[in-house]
Amino acid sequence: MALTLISTHTASSSASLDITSGITSTYDSYEFHCVNMHPATNNVNFTFQVNASDDTGGGFDTSVITSSAFRAYLKEDGTGGTLGYDSGSEQAQAAGYQRILSTGTGSDNDQCVSGVLTIYAPSSTTYVKHFVAVGNGTDHGDYTVNSFMAGYINQTLAIPEISFKFSSGNIDAGSIRMYGVS
Repeated sequence: MALTLISTHTASSSASLDITSGITSTYDSYEFHCVNMHPATNNVNFTFQVNASDDTGGGFDTSVITSSAFRAYLKEDGTGGTLGYDSGSEQAQAAGYQRILSTGTGSDNDQCVSGVLTIYAPSSTTYVKHFVAVGNGTDHGDYTVNSFMAGYINQTLAIPEISFKFSSGNIDAGSIRMYGVS
């Protein structure tokens, strides 16, 4: 497997980071490396949503998602560790932004979330689009949270655009690198 860097998007008090070019049929899958995504607002979730080829430039609200998640976490003092299903991060044929990488991210200066979202065959006009996200973040309660999320975007049109944002407030800082996978 080889990764080809296609673009880098850097946040600076940004409402969202929208990638509206570069997702083409050139690659069968794309990875989005989210690095040190720091929220301006405390206790928020990092999310994504896509636009289908018939809605480019739209509001990132037309593609429905079905997903599932689990997470492991541990407080920084070594207590409270657990592994469990994360029902708050799932969707069942919903058009909302999908939580990824971590939940309840804190806004302290040393808190952020990082991870990788992979979308498979986004240019397919035959099949739905599957995705997997793995990440780690610092929860507002001073927990480290390792999250695993997966699902599918119930869309058979090509997906040329993707948007990332926190569930509330701006992305204070961070970068997203989009790679083609060959």
